Amino acid sequence: MDTATMGEEEWNELQKNLEATIPVYDRINRFATLGQVSRWRRIVRSMIPEGRILEIGCGPGSFAEDLEGRDLFCLDPIPEMIEVARNRVNGKREERGDPPANFVEGKAEELPFDDDYFDAVCTLFSFRDWYDKRLGLAEALRVLKPGSTMVIIDPAKINRIHGLLGALWMKIWVGTYARIVCKEKEHPWKWLTKTYSAFGTTRDYVSMLEEVGFEQVKPRTLFPGMATIWRARKPLSE
Repeated sequence: MDTATMGEEEWNELQKNLEATIPVYDRINRFATLGQVSRWRRIVRSMIPEGRILEIGCGPGSFAEDLEGRDLFCLDPIPEMIEVARNRVNGKREERGDPPANFVEGKAEELPFDDDYFDAVCTLFSFRDWYDKRLGLAEALRVLKPGSTMVIIDPAKINRIHGLLGALWMKIWVGTYARIVCKEKEHPWKWLTKTYSAFGTTRDYVSMLEEVGFEQVKPRTLFPGMATIWRARKPLSE
């Protein structure tokens, strides 16, 4: 596992651990982010235009449930996540009078959509779990309409030393709380710390987005080590 890829066995193990997070996903994420995760999601929602929108790695629907309107597509590789998200998100959308969102089981690296299909693509705290980040970004670029936006938020490091401090935060602070909440020593966040440790710096992914073909790549650090937003644009002509 490195800043760009992970092996097949690692990815399969990651999916098992992500599935195990479902019952306590929001509770532990609020603790891990000192209660800031809801604010960060609101910031990303404010960046999403009207039109046809894809969220890659929707998880249990924590972001999508409050994204109003739009022709929304939610993709995740874990069937159990899709089921939880569908009930949660479409329940909220029905209350608001929004049309139901579309839920698709699939991977970032193999998006089952046509070229130039979406007005925006976003991924929240999921990018670090992709098994091939360059390939996933290339797929996002492919399905975006020319001139449209990609938004990523994930806990990038400022530098490698900062990354070591972040790994300690995940292992000790978050890990201890997760062990209490999950009531087991081998809780899923113990494994998920590995993806955090392997994740790169803000600059690593600015470069990767540009290499894949995005332009106007702009990073914004919301909280060092916990939340960085990358916003990028598909060129009007390739």
